[in-house]
Amino acid sequence: MPNNNDIVPGFDDEKDDSLKIRLQKVDPVDNCLALFLTGYIDTYNSNFFQKRVGKAIDAGFIRLIFNCGGLNYVSSTGIGSFTAFLKAVKPRGGDIVLLEIQPKVYEVFQLLGFSQFFNIKDNLEEATAFFQAGDQTATASVFPKIFSCPICNKKLKAARPGRFRCSECKTILAIDNSGQVFLG
Repeated sequence: MPNNNDIVPGFDDEKDDSLKIRLQKVDPVDNCLALFLTGYIDTYNSNFFQKRVGKAIDAGFIRLIFNCGGLNYVSSTGIGSFTAFLKAVKPRGGDIVLLEIQPKVYEVFQLLGFSQFFNIKDNLEEATAFFQAGDQTATASVFPKIFSCPICNKKLKAARPGRFRCSECKTILAIDNSGQVFLG
């Protein structure tokens, strides 16, 4: 099994015990990299996290799959890191997908209103299929769904069913599997 430096030169030059990152190339998709995260991301290590992922982006990986199954905490600063990655890869034709987000971590994404900006999938196969399909998501799928908040009419995007907070009026909303929106 190749080590991280074989995939992205210099990736493991710095280490931080609070956040471990294992890289895996996703062969069926060009310029695609899976990053398996273990630990936590907060104000103190988010800069370290951004620098390491920045090396992967600089190496040409613009389709990033973050497996968050081992991530037990993400602060708002950590979520800002994911936003920075999205801004870095989108102009180059890339995107990011988040997988296996722990419920308490997903709640932070929802409360801050960021869950609507990210592609969130259940497993590596779904993430790979997302990138293989390109930006053409299956029309049979309801998600991502764009809708107006029933309270303030702010345009919102739901990546998947669940509960989240309107970024404008802070109303808690719920969206079911069929895309129906309810007050939360």
